[in-house]
Amino acid sequence: MLFQFIRYTQPGWQFNLRPVTNHSFASCYVMEKDIEISFLDKRYQTKSAQLADAGYRLWNSGVLLKSTQSEINRLHDLPQPTLHDEYLFVHKYWGKPWALFALFLRLLTFRNIFKECKAYHATRKTERMNPHANPIRQDLYEPFRSALIESNPLVAVIIPTLNRYEYLKNVLHGLENQSYKNFEVIVIDQSDSFQETFYDSYDLKIKLIRQEEKKLWTARNNALKSTTAKWLLFFDDDSIIEPEWIEQHLKCIDFFDAQISAGVSIATSGGKVQESYQYFRWADQFDSGNALVCRTVFQQIGLFDERFNGLRMGDAEFGFRAYISGIKSISNPYAGRIHLKASRGGLRDMGSWDGFRPKNWFAPKPVPSVVYLFKKYFPSSLYRNSILIGIMLSNIPYRFKKNSRMLLLSIFLTIIQSPILFIRYLRAKKIAKRIFSEAGNEKPKIVAPC
Repeated sequence: MLFQFIRYTQPGWQFNLRPVTNHSFASCYVMEKDIEISFLDKRYQTKSAQLADAGYRLWNSGVLLKSTQSEINRLHDLPQPTLHDEYLFVHKYWGKPWALFALFLRLLTFRNIFKECKAYHATRKTERMNPHANPIRQDLYEPFRSALIESNPLVAVIIPTLNRYEYLKNVLHGLENQSYKNFEVIVIDQSDSFQETFYDSYDLKIKLIRQEEKKLWTARNNALKSTTAKWLLFFDDDSIIEPEWIEQHLKCIDFFDAQISAGVSIATSGGKVQESYQYFRWADQFDSGNALVCRTVFQQIGLFDERFNGLRMGDAEFGFRAYISGIKSISNPYAGRIHLKASRGGLRDMGSWDGFRPKNWFAPKPVPSVVYLFKKYFPSSLYRNSILIGIMLSNIPYRFKKNSRMLLLSIFLTIIQSPILFIRYLRAKKIAKRIFSEAGNEKPKIVAPC
C-alpha cells in the first residue's frame, strides 16, 4: 500500500501484496478519474495520500475496487505520502495508541526525533473514523435469481475431523436440513478411536475416508481428489450453520462472478466479531472452515500446502496464493457459521490455540509455520512487524482476545517476558528455515481437470 505506516497497524494484511497478473484484480486503490474531488481528504499534503486514503475507505465500506498493474504504477510514481500524512492515516483509522506505537518504534530505530514528534503532534487531534460505519449495500442481491443454483450443480462438502464426534453430530444434522440438496459430504476421519458406524444414521450422501495420519492439509487434498464435483465447500467439524448455507454460497459466487465465496465465521470465544462481517466486500482472508471454491482455482494455483500439516495458517497461505494469482474472492455475510472453537480435538490436539498461542509455555512462538508464511510473502519490514504485533497481543489466554484491558496486560507481559519470548521466536525461526529449505522450488501438485 502507498502508506508505509500500515506496517505498524496491519502488516500482515493480504492487500499489502500485489497480484502478479496482467488482468485487473481486486484492489484497495482508487484512481483519481473514478472519484469525486469532494470525497478526498484535503488534510493530507499529497495527492497520493488522498487517493490512498479514499481507496482504503471505499475498500472497507464494501466497494469492489479493481486495478491494473499500470494504474498502480502510476499512483506509486506520484510524490509519496509525507511523514505528516503517515501519522494522519494512523490517527484517523486506528487512533492515538497505535500512532504512539508507530512513533515509539520509529524512535527506537533512530529516526529523526524532531521530525517524528512534529508530525505526530500536528496530527494528534485527528478524530478517529470508523471505516465500516456506512457500508455499501448490494440491493440487487436479495431478489437475484441464480442461474447457477437453478442448474443444480453437485457440491462436495469437505469435512476433516479429529476426535470430535460429539460436535460432528450437530454438523451433520445441520447439513441434513440444507435447502440446497445436490451435495455430497466427504468426511476424512483421523480420530484415534475410529467409529465407522457413527455415520450410518444420517440422511446424507456421505463418502467416508479413513486417514490414519493426523494431517489436516493432506486430508483436505485427499478429499478434493476423491470427488468430481466442480464446487468444493470446505467446512470444520465444530460449526453451526443455517439451512440456506450452501445455497447462499452458490448465490454469492453467481452474483459476483467470483471463484471463492469466503463465508464469515462467528467465533464463540476469542476476538471481537468484525463489523465488516455484516456486508459483502473483497475477502482479505481465506477460512478453510467455511469457503466454497471452484475446482478451477486448484487447477490454477495448486493444492493446499502440506508443509503446514500439524501447524497453523495453511488456509492463510492458500488465500495469499489465490490473491496474488488474481483469484476473485468475496467475503460472504449470508453464508456464516458459528465456530464453536472446541477446546479439544482438531488442531487443538496439535498443541496450539492459534498461530501465536502454543499450548506449551516453552514451545516455539509463534508456531513456526507463521514465521514461514509471513517470511515467504512479505518484505522484511512487514514480516518483522507482523511477528512483533502478533507476539505482543498474544500473551493472554485465547478467551480474552476481546478484552482491551487484557490486551494492555499482554503488551506489559511482552516487556517482562521479552528474553524468553525472544528465545522462543528464535526457535520458531530456526524451524521455519528448515521448512524453507525443504520447500525449495517445489509447488503443490495441480489437480487434473475433471
